[in-house]
Amino acid sequence: MKTQLSKSLVVLVFAGSILVTAVARAQSTTTTPIQHLVVIFQENVSFDHYFGTYPKALNPAKEPRFVAAPGTPSVDGLSGALLNNNPNKLNSENGSGRSNPFRLDRSQVETADQDHDYLAEQRAFHGGLMDLFPKYTGVPGPPPAGHDTHGLVMGYFDGNTVTAFWNYAQRFAMSDNSHGTNFGSSSVGAINLISGQTNGVIDHIDAGSDLVPDGEGGYTVIASPDPIGDVCSTSSVAQVKMGGANVGDLLNSRGVSWGFFAGGFDLSTKNPNGTTGCRRNHKSEITGKGDIDYQPHHDPFQFYTSTENPKHTRPSSPRNIGMAGDPANHQYDIQDFYNALNAGNFPAVSFLKAPSYQDGHAGYSNPLDEQAFVVTVINFLQQQKEWGSTAVIIAYDDSDGWYDHQMAPIVNQSATEKDALTGPGECGKGDNTLPGVSAPHAQGRCGYGPRLPLLVISPYAKRNYVDHSLTDQSSILRFIEDNWLDGQRIQGSFDAIAGTLNGMFDFDNGGDSPYLLDPSTGEVVKQ
Repeated sequence: MKTQLSKSLVVLVFAGSILVTAVARAQSTTTTPIQHLVVIFQENVSFDHYFGTYPKALNPAKEPRFVAAPGTPSVDGLSGALLNNNPNKLNSENGSGRSNPFRLDRSQVETADQDHDYLAEQRAFHGGLMDLFPKYTGVPGPPPAGHDTHGLVMGYFDGNTVTAFWNYAQRFAMSDNSHGTNFGSSSVGAINLISGQTNGVIDHIDAGSDLVPDGEGGYTVIASPDPIGDVCSTSSVAQVKMGGANVGDLLNSRGVSWGFFAGGFDLSTKNPNGTTGCRRNHKSEITGKGDIDYQPHHDPFQFYTSTENPKHTRPSSPRNIGMAGDPANHQYDIQDFYNALNAGNFPAVSFLKAPSYQDGHAGYSNPLDEQAFVVTVINFLQQQKEWGSTAVIIAYDDSDGWYDHQMAPIVNQSATEKDALTGPGECGKGDNTLPGVSAPHAQGRCGYGPRLPLLVISPYAKRNYVDHSLTDQSSILRFIEDNWLDGQRIQGSFDAIAGTLNGMFDFDNGGDSPYLLDPSTGEVVKQ
């Protein structure tokens, strides 16, 4: 299916001068009925951490109940020996952290950030035995009763806590076989989302341990440096600049409107607690924890000269958000997303990054604050006139190191000092290595990595459906390329081999009624 949409002329006025830019307000063509894609890109959750026992919840008193609809499909989750005789309990190398998976209650949403480094995750996978998570990625505390050790990494939530996510899975489509493109932490996942390519570093500052040699004199990102030039990047962490192309470049070349909307990006706003600039922050009313709203390494477009907005320049008006030629260069605050839609301007492709306290990252966020953000966005979208042609993808940047029992195939091998999955200096057998920006066989991109949640919310999403096909973060990139860009691919990207998300859609049937949830409880709001 091809959908032809009209172009319009936008006149931008700056200080008495006129800049005329021809843009496509809604884009020229799409290959599916989806004309607006919203990617809610959250932080640090493995599939088993949120969906390990789906669709069965414990349902204790005084917590939101979850009872699965008849015919709900099963997932590749935790049951039987995986719950009661788990390899991480049996392996003595885990020491005092030896543990079976255990349920974290709704009252235990405040947990420690686990270790999710490129090397640590490979060691936890232990060649596919998946039995050394407490030893290599576990971090203790805050201590749920009896689990104040590295065994905390085995904890999971169920539908009494991540209630909204389980309810979305009931109504729409989810995957139980989607993975991080590579092993590693936030910047790796964020960059893979938009380019499928973490090779091609063209500049770096004190980034030694965040990079590995690519085998041809260049470097690959394996950790979470800040982008060089962002006024909020700090000298206390590594910084890098990436070469090559990203999906923003491709969308610009076709006149497709798009934007990355991040909590805290507008440095002129003052939060209710008085914080402003790069120090804008929130604290959770649930846990009292929080962090600065905007973290530079969570905005992948800031790593590229062509798509950066290093000084956080504001858009000229809500009507021009997402358009070429605007001074914000497609980088915005999360509030700008709401402002644009309220002004009748819905970009074709929108990436949303919650303020840190709502992004789901253990240590400073939690599932309940995350749920409130996600539900608020989706409730808002379902009330827009464009909802009938919209799809929302909920995805994650990395697993945080939380236990997940399933290992993906290693489709791209690597052999560096930071690899250890199948032996010292080795991640995967053989020499099946994708090219990079600066190397014909770029090292340091071993994947696929840990399994992550992925949901599709749309009138065209299959209902109460679990997709088992193999996908990764660059599958989202591929969907954008296939829908708006005639299947154009990025040099050296995983998009060339990525599985498709189309199996989660039924493009012949759309137009479902709104499905509104309570942001606090995740329960269905009675219509």
